Amino acid sequence: MPAKKKVVVVMGATGAGKSKLAIDLASHLPCPIEIVNADSMQVYQGLDVLTNKVPLSERQGVPHHLLGTVAASEEFTSKDFRDLAIAIIDDILARDRVPVIVGGTNYYIQALVSPFLVDDVVDDITACSFNSSRELKSVDPCAVYERLKEIDPVAANRIHQNDHRKINRYLSLYESSGVPPSSLFQGEAAKKWGRADCLRYDCCFIWVDAALPVLDRFVDQRVDCMIAGGLLNEVHEIYKPNADYTRGLRQAIGVREFEDFFRYYFSNTMTGGTCVCGNGSAYNSEDGTPSSINEYEEVLEPNFLEILNSNDNNLKVLLCESIDKLKANTRKLVRRQKRRLNQLKKYFGWDLHNVDATVALFNTSNDSWSVAVVQPCVDLVKTFLFDHELDPLICKRAPFNTNNEALISRDLWNQHICEACGNQILRGAHEWEQHKKGRRHRKQILRLKKKKASSSMIDCSGHPSDENYSVCFT
Repeated sequence: MPAKKKVVVVMGATGAGKSKLAIDLASHLPCPIEIVNADSMQVYQGLDVLTNKVPLSERQGVPHHLLGTVAASEEFTSKDFRDLAIAIIDDILARDRVPVIVGGTNYYIQALVSPFLVDDVVDDITACSFNSSRELKSVDPCAVYERLKEIDPVAANRIHQNDHRKINRYLSLYESSGVPPSSLFQGEAAKKWGRADCLRYDCCFIWVDAALPVLDRFVDQRVDCMIAGGLLNEVHEIYKPNADYTRGLRQAIGVREFEDFFRYYFSNTMTGGTCVCGNGSAYNSEDGTPSSINEYEEVLEPNFLEILNSNDNNLKVLLCESIDKLKANTRKLVRRQKRRLNQLKKYFGWDLHNVDATVALFNTSNDSWSVAVVQPCVDLVKTFLFDHELDPLICKRAPFNTNNEALISRDLWNQHICEACGNQILRGAHEWEQHKKGRRHRKQILRLKKKKASSSMIDCSGHPSDENYSVCFT
């Protein structure tokens, strides 16, 4: 069997410094590298500030692929990424260069390195069911989801009810083959998906990590820099009332968060009874419905930073709340990314070399980044590429339990809905248990307990009746 092709993969949470490290590697390695972006929002054109794309001036001449190449409105899946990235990697290797995959979208990376992808099976079976897919798209989305719940409740629990693309594909699969979609996610093939011993490439995984308090602080500072750098003007340009935030570039964290602010902003910047959006379109401010006008060919770009120092308290409060939402949701993303990386190491057996960037992110005034992050990674990559012996102290590795039962036994198929937290959907026992430990959930439960206790009937002993205050169910 021929040796697997070697690729370097730089992973980590948002704000950890993945892109910076990948570019720094280029100046320290004896062989040229090219970077393949694996960030699901950076692949799109536009919102360069919000998605934190590396500016051309900071790439130091290192070629970047799949960075700002997909139309903003286009639907781009992990399968699309996988198919494009494989061709790009093959081309890089053919030119005797080293491909370095960089990004925080872990399911993109998992789809790339795994030889098995469920979407392939779905595509093969649904290739001849084009008419069926077109018919499903014309049906009410809620009814389509209810149909999927009827024929395959297990598959329905696995996906979100707003993921219309996948719902339609699953129904098309069932209509054309009679096979429940959930059957594809079980059995021997599913057990092997993403496993370290079944990877497509010989991978050197680098996990750039840092302590959560430091990442949180860094994220907050980066959002402030983005606001100063024109983030609001970018979102203003693509703003559309009642937009679909489940497709394309509008899925990015930092778009939906400013919906209330821009809705209020546009309702108070009227032109002849019609509010002009950043993209030149217009809508009626009373009901938020789009209008078709042609007289507004040029829209002056506002200075949103002035609002932070303005006397319009309502607008200022909405803007501050939106910025706080952006920071909070980015911090949540950091936690999800870190959890997923831990799962890839613990349950899938990925040999993730952990590089601690805490000191470097906390103290940027000296050469701590080069000493603590760059140099250990350079030594690691050289060892990987040229088969040198690696100093065991260079990068930390956690022991991996090769027993696959831990992964198989995890309940990934039950969907839990937390009414206390606004009907938030959690998938699998692990995610559900983590949610119950969260501060927000505990505060909501305490609030509900107090509310019920104050209104509950008093039993004969003079104490509130003993009720089960849990509002969470499967």
